Amino acid sequence: MSLPELILASASPYRQELLQRLQIPFRVEASAIDETPLPDEAPEALVCRLAEAKAQAVAHRNPQAVVIGADQMAVCGTRMLGKPGNAERAVEQLGWMQGQAVEFLNGIAIAAASGTEIFLVPYRIVLRPLTSIEIERYVARDQPLDCAGSFRSEGLGISLVKRMEGEDPHALMGLPLIALCRGLRKLGYPLP
Repeated sequence: MSLPELILASASPYRQELLQRLQIPFRVEASAIDETPLPDEAPEALVCRLAEAKAQAVAHRNPQAVVIGADQMAVCGTRMLGKPGNAERAVEQLGWMQGQAVEFLNGIAIAAASGTEIFLVPYRIVLRPLTSIEIERYVARDQPLDCAGSFRSEGLGISLVKRMEGEDPHALMGLPLIALCRGLRKLGYPLP
């Protein structure tokens, strides 16, 4: 029995690299959805809604495929932190986060002909106190401009960390592989 085509509904090179680790053939088809939060929408609800919307948008065009949608947001206190987009904003975000606990929330949706399964996977880090020089040096060297919360754990970002807590460290890179493997196994994908 052949399995349905697997599609990653994300243009993120980080998510693509993570999915490649599973050694399952897939292709990428980015979705273009409105990512504006709804009024008073909780961060957990937002990342799950956006992951599902991304998966459904691509699944609508590919109804026989299995589609993975993902979204991530960093939350520090009451601040929701997305991708900074530029160095000035990255320095500002890290200034807010330094010495604080930061929750990285990941919404994962797997859309298949049988329905859509949605996972919320949090991962928590505590950043050590940082000087403005350390923050500026980190941003200049690691360029985390396309990363939620201006943080790249797979790069120099790990040097900013005091402690990490969670079930899946891949969640920091935007694609929690443990939950994803669980969902793909249910659909019959041959994972060890």
